[in-house]
Amino acid sequence: QVQLVESGGGLVQAGGSLRLSCAASGSIFRTNNMGWHRQAPGKQLELVAVISSGGSTNYADSVKGRFTISGDNAKNTVYLQMNSLKPEDTAVYYCKALTSIGTYWGKGTLVTVSS
Repeated sequence: QVQLVESGGGLVQAGGSLRLSCAASGSIFRTNNMGWHRQAPGKQLELVAVISSGGSTNYADSVKGRFTISGDNAKNTVYLQMNSLKPEDTAVYYCKALTSIGTYWGKGTLVTVSS
C-alpha cells in the first residue's frame, strides 16, 4: 500500500504564494510520475502540474508561469510552488502518484485565495 500525505495549504491573499508538499510512503518500487490536481467548488477535477521521474514537467495553461512543480526522487516527494495566486486558484489540491504498483491519491489540502 502507498500513502500520500499533502501539506502546505492554507489561506493567502491574492498575489501571495504557497508551497505544497506531497510525501509518498509505503511499498513503492518506482514512481513514474507525481503531480497535482485540483477541484474548485462546483467544478470538475483538473490537472495542475505533473513531473516525471526523469524530471519533465507539464502544466495547465492557467498556471503556467506562476506555478512550479519539482520533485525529490530519493524522498518520493513532490512540491508545488504557487506564486501570484489568484482567487480562481481556490480549490482542494490533490497529490497523485503513478507508481509501478498502481495509481494513488492523497486526501487533499485546501488552498483559499482571498481577493
